[in-house]
Amino acid sequence: MASTFEKYANDINRLSKLGAKLALKLQMEATPNAKIPNPFSEEEIKNLPDVRSYYQGWYSEALALVSQLIPEREEDFRSYYAPKGPRKEILYSNYTMSDYLRGTTIRRHADIVVGPTAAVPAIFQQFNIVAGLANRFSSTLYDIKTLLHADLMDDELDAAEELKKNGFHRGAGAMAGVVLEGHLAAVGDRHKVTLRKKDPAISDLNDALKAASIVDVAQWRFIQHLGDLRNKCDHKKASEPTKEEVGELIEGVRKITKTLL
Repeated sequence: MASTFEKYANDINRLSKLGAKLALKLQMEATPNAKIPNPFSEEEIKNLPDVRSYYQGWYSEALALVSQLIPEREEDFRSYYAPKGPRKEILYSNYTMSDYLRGTTIRRHADIVVGPTAAVPAIFQQFNIVAGLANRFSSTLYDIKTLLHADLMDDELDAAEELKKNGFHRGAGAMAGVVLEGHLAAVGDRHKVTLRKKDPAISDLNDALKAASIVDVAQWRFIQHLGDLRNKCDHKKASEPTKEEVGELIEGVRKITKTLL
């Protein structure tokens, strides 16, 4: 099942491509003799969607996406569909896509003052806003993932702290170890680190991050020490993990999650 992030990325790509086709189709209708550069194949050009048939559906989906990801641009996006307020007269500068869909043409005597060709800038501006979502989304995706991941880790470490306070030292240490392992895996994934094992342990992840120069020797040794403390909590040994050792593990994991991104 696709993640929320993958769904957004797929929607942006799909709507951006459809928006480009609609804008191109409208421009070709408005200026049939012009040579318009475009990225589409001859087959795609032959099968460009009819603007009046497909635009409304595209607009509704694109508006929902814009309002969620860049709400500061929602009003601009809407204004290219319908005017923000009443107009004294319809001009080239305030002609909108709703005017185009109604087939609005303003004439003075026999001359056309403004007509459907004026919708070309409007639909291209809407397309540009949607296409710009790709860069905006990719640049903020890291921050979104990191923030969500950080919130989850904080909750789990707080739960480990509560276990420790109530005397469940082994369970608290095991939980902190799970957070550490998950964080190292997430860091490796963000940096596209290749792992040899299908289910790597803390030591495997730590070594891979060191080999990729994402952690230095001091960090590597510190994580190695935390891994040893985690192993003491996970495996039955002659000596039980102490409250101090578990506290050191929890605080150490908290430090790693804040400093290693």
